[in-house]
Amino acid sequence: MANGKVCTGFSKPYVALYSATGGTVTYSNGQALARGVSVSVSVDQGDDNNFYADNIVAETESGKFTSGELSLTVDGLLAAAEKLIMGLGEATDGFTDYNDDQEVPDVGIGFIARYMSDGVTTYVPVILLRCQFQFPGIDAATQEETIDWQTQDLTATIKKAEDAKNTWKKVGTDENTEAAAEAKIKTFFSIQ
Repeated sequence: MANGKVCTGFSKPYVALYSATGGTVTYSNGQALARGVSVSVSVDQGDDNNFYADNIVAETESGKFTSGELSLTVDGLLAAAEKLIMGLGEATDGFTDYNDDQEVPDVGIGFIARYMSDGVTTYVPVILLRCQFQFPGIDAATQEETIDWQTQDLTATIKKAEDAKNTWKKVGTDENTEAAAEAKIKTFFSIQ
């Protein structure tokens, strides 16, 4: 590609339960989260560590990733995905309870970023290896003359995985189709 890639889309968010034992990270219960509307990842990192010699910065060790925040807008959580990411139990009285007994688990999150360069569209799978969602709020408005499409905003803390290199993100190679990028995410999360 002669020019840089311009992001032109976002789709197919997936989640899976995260687990780590002895430096090996595994995922289970992977599934679609919802239909993707938008995604934003902000990153926090430590300060650069500068070494001064001859009155100038002679060497620098770049700051390392410390944490991040994922802002994700979806059309609306699928019920099974909501139970997974929020650590919810089964409904016993016709309601699912959000309460002190629930433990919000760490999950892996994958999605596809669509790019264009020189008129060529590619699809890139992105995996955030270990995240923990915050409790979602509710925004709803009554319908007037036309439907006001209402989406759901989710926020998650991005953490380092407990592997040998503290990996926090993986970016796949460009794929020619969305289906090929989606297949990489499903394979990573062991989704059949």
